Amino acid sequence: QVQLVESGGGLVQAGGSLRLSCTASDHRFSNYAMGWFRQAPGNARDFVAGIRWSGYNKYYADSVEGRLTISRDNVKNTVYLQMDDLKPEDTAVYFCAAARSIVVPKTQGEYDYWGQGTQVTVSS
Repeated sequence: QVQLVESGGGLVQAGGSLRLSCTASDHRFSNYAMGWFRQAPGNARDFVAGIRWSGYNKYYADSVEGRLTISRDNVKNTVYLQMDDLKPEDTAVYFCAAARSIVVPKTQGEYDYWGQGTQVTVSS
């Protein structure tokens, strides 16, 4: 069982930045594709960004392309989500997830492990 712990959420004004972190308990972290999802009240949990085990392939939802950047440090067992130029519509609970997959899945059902989520609130 892999435990994922997110941190870095909070309240920020529109145009501001936040950096989310997600640390895994498994030393085989580099074997997993990692993803970030978000869920706003009343909405489905949507894919935001994903990164391959090597860190060289990254994928983003159209709504965040150019503003959010995913990265990973396989030595620290941590994946990051740098969030810049935040908008009120980015307000949601953000979840990190791990998939035993070579490719990066974009649907939540393809991920094997989930963190507990961290709240991001962007005020206008």
